[in-house]
Amino acid sequence: MKFFAASIFLSCIYIGSMSMFAGSKTWSAEPQWLIWNELPPVPDELGFAGPYAGVHNDALIIAGGANFAKPVWQNDKQWHDEIFVLVKNGLGKDSNDYEWKDGGKLAKPIAYGAAVSTTDGVVCIGGSDSTGMHDEVFVLQWDGEKITVEEYPPLPKPCAHGAATLSGNTIYFAGGQQDASLDSAMSNFWSLDLSQQGDPNAFVWKELPSCPGPPRAFNLTVAQHNGYHDCVYVISGRRQDGENVDFLKDVWEYTPVTQQWRQRNETPRCVMAGTGIGFGQSHIFVLGGADGSLFFKGDELKDNHPGFIKQSLAYHTITDTWVEAGATPANHVTTIAVKWDDSIVIPSGEVRPRVRSPQVYRVTPTSTGRDFGAVNYIVLFSYLLAMVGVGVYFTNKNKSTNDFFRGGQTIPWWAAGCSIFATMLSSLTFTGIPSKSFAQDWVYSIGNFMIPVVAVLAVFVVMPFYRRIDATSAYEYLEKRFSPGVRMFGSASFTLFHVFRMAVVMSLTGLALAVATPLTPAQSVLLMGVLSITYCTMGGIEAVIWTDTIQTVVLLGGGLLAMILLVSGVDGGVSGFTTTAADADKFQIANFHWDATSAQIALWVIILGSIAQNVSSYSADQAVVQRYMTTATKELAARSIWTNAVLTVPATLLFFGIGTALFAFYSSHPEKLDPTITTDQIFPLFIAREMPIGIAGLIVAAVFAAAQSTVSTSMNSTATTIVTDFMRPLNLCKSDHGYLNAARFWTLALGVIGTLLGLVFVNPDIKSLFDTFIMVIGLFMGVLGGLFVLGALSRRANATGAMIGAIVGAGVMFWMWKFTAINGYLYTASGITSCVVVGFIASLAFGKPSNDLTGLTIYTLHAPEAAAHTDQVALTPQEATT
Repeated sequence: MKFFAASIFLSCIYIGSMSMFAGSKTWSAEPQWLIWNELPPVPDELGFAGPYAGVHNDALIIAGGANFAKPVWQNDKQWHDEIFVLVKNGLGKDSNDYEWKDGGKLAKPIAYGAAVSTTDGVVCIGGSDSTGMHDEVFVLQWDGEKITVEEYPPLPKPCAHGAATLSGNTIYFAGGQQDASLDSAMSNFWSLDLSQQGDPNAFVWKELPSCPGPPRAFNLTVAQHNGYHDCVYVISGRRQDGENVDFLKDVWEYTPVTQQWRQRNETPRCVMAGTGIGFGQSHIFVLGGADGSLFFKGDELKDNHPGFIKQSLAYHTITDTWVEAGATPANHVTTIAVKWDDSIVIPSGEVRPRVRSPQVYRVTPTSTGRDFGAVNYIVLFSYLLAMVGVGVYFTNKNKSTNDFFRGGQTIPWWAAGCSIFATMLSSLTFTGIPSKSFAQDWVYSIGNFMIPVVAVLAVFVVMPFYRRIDATSAYEYLEKRFSPGVRMFGSASFTLFHVFRMAVVMSLTGLALAVATPLTPAQSVLLMGVLSITYCTMGGIEAVIWTDTIQTVVLLGGGLLAMILLVSGVDGGVSGFTTTAADADKFQIANFHWDATSAQIALWVIILGSIAQNVSSYSADQAVVQRYMTTATKELAARSIWTNAVLTVPATLLFFGIGTALFAFYSSHPEKLDPTITTDQIFPLFIAREMPIGIAGLIVAAVFAAAQSTVSTSMNSTATTIVTDFMRPLNLCKSDHGYLNAARFWTLALGVIGTLLGLVFVNPDIKSLFDTFIMVIGLFMGVLGGLFVLGALSRRANATGAMIGAIVGAGVMFWMWKFTAINGYLYTASGITSCVVVGFIASLAFGKPSNDLTGLTIYTLHAPEAAAHTDQVALTPQEATT
């Protein structure tokens, strides 16, 4: 078996290395980020500058605006009150699928206000007309037939030429001027919380801390996520500076949860009066804007004015970098970019002084990349087929349920240790952890460093419990300590958890792999599910453990290779990597505060939460406990636990390091980013675009490997609990061979259910699969860990008290998830604590347990049978309250 594993890995390395030396190192063609298409023009041949624009009820609404009648240099500006609505007559694939409808008129002609699209309608904010600036705020709503108008609270001051954005349920408005003079430009920053509409005292505009930069008008205000929080960005604009006009390029980021500003890298050029919008999870597109180069030459050039620079920009909030995003067919200023479906719409606008355009553009960000290639496919499918081969190899070795569930207790300690390692870290190691440290820092690494700490508990306390009772299922302990009912509750909770765990792991890994391979997320889920079901159903736990061992080698080897390629691609190599990361505080390892809700997670939350999670996993998770029973002796089982603990340390350093290296690499090469991907796809993006052919296939195989190790473990472990905890106690099969067949059936059935749920759970809107996975673990494992801790630490706890504690613990965790902003890391700790405290108190009302507790508590673990039994019969008053 060891030769077989080595052969698989070396074969993949050979194929990949041959292609590495035969081909180029990276694919560096310039990406084509934006596709521009025209929609039907606004039904006014002149077009408008400064219209309100937004989307409601799947229709584009354009209202108001200003223009000049032809000849434009001989006529005064005219203001408009028309409302136009663009609706779909088909699927919206081309301009023929759209039609303009008359939406009526505004209360008065007005232009140069701000607008944001909300579920309640298009909120129109401020503006101006020939008489001056206005503070009115109103909502335009489209019901499919007509426009209705609803009044909203007015601005604190009359204002035009500012900009607004929506973040969560709150509108943020920045910049603008109070009268026709640019001298009246402001540093204002106001907000309106839409969730407060039912309270007239709360539903008002609030003045927030002013932008620290200079006063400005004609700025951009855009919402986007920065890796930690949803933020608001105030970008560019212009202001009066004595006799001169200052064309601004500064960028300011406001974080609503902390109410703090910080300055970011400035724009390559002024983009005043431009169209900016957040897209994806961390990009901001600037699709138009004036740079000020011909600002004072309008009257001189008149019709010879060339218009504004036709070049788009993209800003990445995590790496704080700006890049050219491609040429544009036109540059519309003084209009509002609108998100509609998966595209951005730029309706009308000014194309040169006094000249408007009726054109409406649909801009679609797109992703381009190299083909996955035949060599990568060969490497990937060779590996995946080899995993199936492992299952086939072990099929005939499973003669009994002991073989299928415990490998006949002949598994080498180092293989069992690798299996625990692969099971616990899974695909989170390869995609979730690098994306987390790419977007944030090393704070979460402390959680992994708690594994060696908990390993002490696992070796000297937990594992001896299970070896002593010769458990096949971890929940046999709960029956011996409490009752069959508690055992079934624990087993059912575990089964439910791992079915969802399979779905979460496959769906999130499928999303990550979608950017690295031509496979869709659904196809990746199906591939992982079918292959895992195949080798796991045939080979049992022995196939799972040996594939986990192979996957551990591929996981660490692929990660190390990726780290080398990443650092070598950073400007300045190793020194550039360390300097870039250090300057951005990417090596920060602890946050010293007491806020349990902060996205910048506190050190105490990490330590407490990770210890609780690992205590639950190493004491009450069948997927881990099952490995304790696959070795021949207790001493060998202890070695397997230590093997996992030791592997965790370099793996943590490696994969957090990969995330930091990804940050440094894309800070050096921001043009290589892809605005259509999620943050969790950043490492697969590097694999797909920058890895040598063949090596990319190997590392994609490693991602599959990491996911499959978790999925196959869940399949085998849940089948074990169903057969051992439900079928055997009810004597549903007449022979051990019958239970073996039942085990294979349940492995297949649960694998199918998990795979189907994985298809349902595919969700590209998830900001962090790492956070999602932590939350899922917390919601389910807190109760199981609490039951084990309650049983092991107390001789007074009984079955009734344990069940009450478990139900309350589950309720506490559900309440925290549904109704609080507390970090998911604390779910497990809260579940354990509430289960133990409530369970112990409830037990006091139902008498002492009547069963023999020999070997079932930490007080009686090593006690002789008779002494422990005697101690149980006659507890001292002090012992009875322990």
